[in-house]
Amino acid sequence: MKKLLLLVFVAVELAVCGCGSSNNTSTTTNTQATGNWEAQLTGGTDQASLLDFVTSFNVTNSGPLDITGFGFFNQGTCFATGTNAETVTGNASFSTSSTNSVTGTLNLTITSTTNGSVLTLDPGSLTGTSNGTTTTTGTLSNGVVVGTWSLQPGTGATGCNAAKGNYILCQDKATCSVTGAAAALKGVH
Repeated sequence: MKKLLLLVFVAVELAVCGCGSSNNTSTTTNTQATGNWEAQLTGGTDQASLLDFVTSFNVTNSGPLDITGFGFFNQGTCFATGTNAETVTGNASFSTSSTNSVTGTLNLTITSTTNGSVLTLDPGSLTGTSNGTTTTTGTLSNGVVVGTWSLQPGTGATGCNAAKGNYILCQDKATCSVTGAAAALKGVH
């Protein structure tokens, strides 16, 4: 009887100990995108050719962008410059490979608060690198987004015409160039 009772206790102990162990190690590398991003747009004529801008935002892996700054380089009839002259929204969805390559998409919508013009940067192809690990959140570097844009003029935007074209959005780089965008856009329609 003692042997049977001992076997029951051993079996119960093994069952209880086995239930408590699990391996919850994450194999996902998280990456945060931050900093200033400069957009250069090609296409459009007249006022619709004055749409280059700089923006700053925060996002980790995916979701809505937390826009922390925005400004056009040129003032025109499509968009005014200044504080609260436009509202900016956007989303990103990207992942980080085991070799720290970052790939995904990013889009932005800029709406004029003064005349209702809307500039849409369609979801573009995002690439870059991360310094993250499976236990730390990395920072995106060398981020580049390439895609297409469209402009719908607002009712009060005299001289602003509907337009579309290609864009390149570069993270923290003075080397962001339309020439580089043209090479990257060969496969984008």
